[in-house]
Amino acid sequence: MRIFAYALRPYDELGYLDALSRELGFDYDWTPDYPTLENAGLAAGADGVCIITNPMSRELLSRYRALGVHGLATRSIGFEHIDVAAARELGIRVAHAAYPPEGVANFTIMLMLMALRKVKLFMAQAAVQNFDLEGKIGRDLSSCTVGVVGTGAIGACVVRHLRGFGCRVLACDPVEKDELRGMATYVSLGELLASSDVVTLHAPGLPENHHMIGAAELAAMRRGAILVNAARGSLVDTEALLGALESGHLGGAALDTIEHEQNLYYLDRSLDVLPNRDRAALSALPNVIVSPHMAFYTNEDVEGMVRSNVEALMAFAAGNENPYEVR
Repeated sequence: MRIFAYALRPYDELGYLDALSRELGFDYDWTPDYPTLENAGLAAGADGVCIITNPMSRELLSRYRALGVHGLATRSIGFEHIDVAAARELGIRVAHAAYPPEGVANFTIMLMLMALRKVKLFMAQAAVQNFDLEGKIGRDLSSCTVGVVGTGAIGACVVRHLRGFGCRVLACDPVEKDELRGMATYVSLGELLASSDVVTLHAPGLPENHHMIGAAELAAMRRGAILVNAARGSLVDTEALLGALESGHLGGAALDTIEHEQNLYYLDRSLDVLPNRDRAALSALPNVIVSPHMAFYTNEDVEGMVRSNVEALMAFAAGNENPYEVR
């Protein structure tokens, strides 16, 4: 069994992949570069290819299939960057990653706290020795109603962890979880938006969820409310969000993911003029936090991402089922 990994980070993922190769017994090779038609040949002889959030088009998938690749795994929960239909037609099985929900859930709660307490504003002013209090008064999470949109593994973890803060929690999901009853009250999206001081998004980036938070939904939110997104940038209409922030209707936003972030993360673009005006506009606002899509970035989660990909590719090579396959 041989795996070839693309866009592998030598300072964290490589160590986990190497340890797993000894634990589970497989060969591997890797490159820090993203997969392209030009470097696809590096995977010749591999049973499976491991990628991250880079686009996998029909043309690129066809190239890998011609090289004998039968399995593809992405080190991310989302898989919208893969042409899954093309992969199926070509006979390539596709898997996504799984990892403990606590990392993203706790990062989400950190974003809530930072936004409610205006951390970005007062830290920026403290850096220029402005230590006054005017305009910096915050809100206590414990006094807020928090609306959780999507109660999959991560959203459910957010609900459970919010119990320690004593805040009221509302939830919205097509599938209600019995284990969350008593911790959160399930309501419609409209009721959640109208009743919440903080709205946090944990829905998948599926086509039907594209811009699920648009101008109408933002207008339905409480004046002064905070929007948190540590799920997928495509869930929020950025232009509408900027309008709601500039009008003063929203009190702020805390975003770990935004639209059109491809080719930004996880690269050093410090010397580049970035073709992403949305990010520049959001980052310029004193009441908006934009972190670089790293809510997942803990030792536990990175190990889980690599392990679940390896287990999936090994299962594919053996012709077995596995829980990480995209169906």
